[in-house]
Amino acid sequence: MARVIPALLLILGLVQGIQGGWIYAKAWLAESLLEGAWIRTLKGEAQVMPWPWADTWPVARLSFPDHGSDMVVLEGASGRVLAFAPGHLHGTAPPGEEGACVVAGHRDTHFAVLEYLQPGDLIEVEGADGSRHSYRVRASAVLDRDDVWALVPTGGSELILVTCWPFDAVIPGGPQRYVVWADRSPV
Repeated sequence: MARVIPALLLILGLVQGIQGGWIYAKAWLAESLLEGAWIRTLKGEAQVMPWPWADTWPVARLSFPDHGSDMVVLEGASGRVLAFAPGHLHGTAPPGEEGACVVAGHRDTHFAVLEYLQPGDLIEVEGADGSRHSYRVRASAVLDRDDVWALVPTGGSELILVTCWPFDAVIPGGPQRYVVWADRSPV
């Protein structure tokens, strides 16, 4: 019995370690597949699925140069999409084009960077056609998730980034959203 309990604990520890490692392995693989799909998109392929069963495709690359963060943006904002990358909200302007482009992401992964954005910070968007557009953060606010006025275009070209609030919440979701508004900038 003195040898059985340590052996069982060792096996349990190994199983837990493998399960935790599997999560990181899947995340690394997904990032790699997203990057490959983005490269193919930039080469002119349309609606490149990052994996065979995907129901989304890359539409942009979003960069926060002042914060050392960049990511592929996928089409759609369903839970399946947001599990892998920020998602472009259907019905809003395509990334980098005229109008209001809305992108949503998880606060504890891709959009954790939003917590550190300040007015005047640079956000760069690379479109699926390779065009590059710069935006400057205008404002940010914590709003109720039902405050849809926050997504209404104000005219011109703007980028609206949305994530859950608060950033350090233990329970996912919640009734509040953190919204960042950025305007197209010539620089």
